[in-house]
Amino acid sequence: MYLPPQFQSDDPRIAADLMREHPLASLISVDADGLPFVTHLPLHLEQREGRLWLLGHCAKPNPHWRYLQERPTALVTFLGPHAYLSPSVYPDVARVPSWNYLAVHCTVRAVLVDDPAAKDALLKKLISDHEPAYAAQWRGLGEDFARKMLAGVVGFELEVLQFQCKLKVNQHRPESHGALRARYAAGSERERELARWMERLGLGG
Repeated sequence: MYLPPQFQSDDPRIAADLMREHPLASLISVDADGLPFVTHLPLHLEQREGRLWLLGHCAKPNPHWRYLQERPTALVTFLGPHAYLSPSVYPDVARVPSWNYLAVHCTVRAVLVDDPAAKDALLKKLISDHEPAYAAQWRGLGEDFARKMLAGVVGFELEVLQFQCKLKVNQHRPESHGALRARYAAGSERERELARWMERLGLGG
């Protein structure tokens, strides 16, 4: 992605926080016609021996897993909080509107997971991220039900080969920081989250 240096973060902890806080990702591969193919899905992030991995699954009728099998290198994008940037935050009027946002892009290499036990373990990690209590209900549904459900999905592990993290919150315009952070802090949920990120980055304090 276009990544001006003032918006670039190389801190893997920041990237990991964004991915965990906004787990609904866009998985992008190339289809049989050479066009981008996108699946929107939640991903579980974990670290192994210093490397990041993203775990997920798709329905078996979704051709995406076949594209990953044929061409394992893919792109995963995460979009964090985003909001309108009004020119009213500047002390002068010779300004234009913009949009602030936080995003992470990961180049990944896919490994398919089709073994039922391995898929079950993968799904339990996703369940643990979002509704740990459901794990007991899943176990209680019985082996036949679980076997049928597991047969309907293909899991995958995505090794993160490299990442780009963009934090666009007007870092290069310090004259706007105080008013911008105050405006976001009094705004919508997304805006309040951007205000918290500005605080974390030491902007507008």
